[in-house]
Amino acid sequence: MPAAPVAIDVSQARNFVLRRLRVDRPFATVGEALDDLGYVQLDPIQVCGRMHDLILRNRVAGYREGDLLRHAHPGDGRPRVAFEHYLPGRGILVVFPLGFWPLIAAVTAARRAGRSRHWTPRPWTRAEGRIAERVLAEIRARGPLTSDDIEHDGRAMTAWGTPGRLVKHVLEKLFQRGEILICGRREFRRVYDLPERVIPDAVRAAPAPHEDAVLRELARLEVRQRRLVVLRRRMRDLLGDEVIDVTLGAGPRLQILRTDTAVLEEAREHSSGMGPARLLAPLDPVIYDRAVTRRVWDFDYTWEVYTPPARRVRGYYALPVLSRGEIVGHLEPRADREAGRLRVLSRSVRRGHVTRDAVRELAGFLGLRAPG
Repeated sequence: MPAAPVAIDVSQARNFVLRRLRVDRPFATVGEALDDLGYVQLDPIQVCGRMHDLILRNRVAGYREGDLLRHAHPGDGRPRVAFEHYLPGRGILVVFPLGFWPLIAAVTAARRAGRSRHWTPRPWTRAEGRIAERVLAEIRARGPLTSDDIEHDGRAMTAWGTPGRLVKHVLEKLFQRGEILICGRREFRRVYDLPERVIPDAVRAAPAPHEDAVLRELARLEVRQRRLVVLRRRMRDLLGDEVIDVTLGAGPRLQILRTDTAVLEEAREHSSGMGPARLLAPLDPVIYDRAVTRRVWDFDYTWEVYTPPARRVRGYYALPVLSRGEIVGHLEPRADREAGRLRVLSRSVRRGHVTRDAVRELAGFLGLRAPG
């Protein structure tokens, strides 16, 4: 019989999230943070630092811009300990610890066979097939390449519905199918190589999990990433007694990992030690799930990068403000690299909460002067 759900209040829920997602107790290394979170989402948009760097700067002691990609692609003879790929079923590019390769290998093998339950690229057109053969031959002969390293004038529609180079489109499909992998970055541009030259032999030799095991691991990843979640019924059943239910007033039950029970008890007994204001990344795990964010933080937040300007409420790249264990508003910083200064375009913060030091901290992280 399942254990009775654990009842908590909003303050305890907030305390648990901040403790377990290590906002108040940073990890010593990027590797430790990545192993704990399961993955970190990548994003190329560069407004006031990139998304992955903004996520990790609040969780890793001494974190510098670009440390995640240096960890994933050491390029100096050190063994590879992480890799980039799409999170199955979500279509977002992330960095995984190397131990997740068998999971991705199983998903990409299913895609190549046309039987993926997560999403399968459309079959090759005749033109794409010819280019794919050429691309693979060039990478095999020349080594790691970007799309710009391969000459071809063909055009294709991108996943965003805009025209782009056919070669880039083919590289993307090869990547989704696991026939090539990202082996590095050049000014954030993807560099591709063959899997056998990216993933160590011993890791590639590990058996790929069966389909049910893949689904179970993806469910487990969802809880690991955010720690306090509302799981869909199918995912809840897959995890069984690996998770326990939590009630937070009215509304659906939430779930945490059973291994996080001790942290939940700490959160119920001790108030959060959060003090000065911090700026959260727009896709920070603390606020990633909009419905849970409303319940736990009483904060309705949407990342508005893809929202038409006339419909934006907070701004193109507004950062939520965490202060004294509450989310108290937002501000929109903009890095003016040419002038060497961080600017704040807009700010809306609850009275009594000061963001000056948080803005200075972000400016220092970016190597810029803070606003006067």
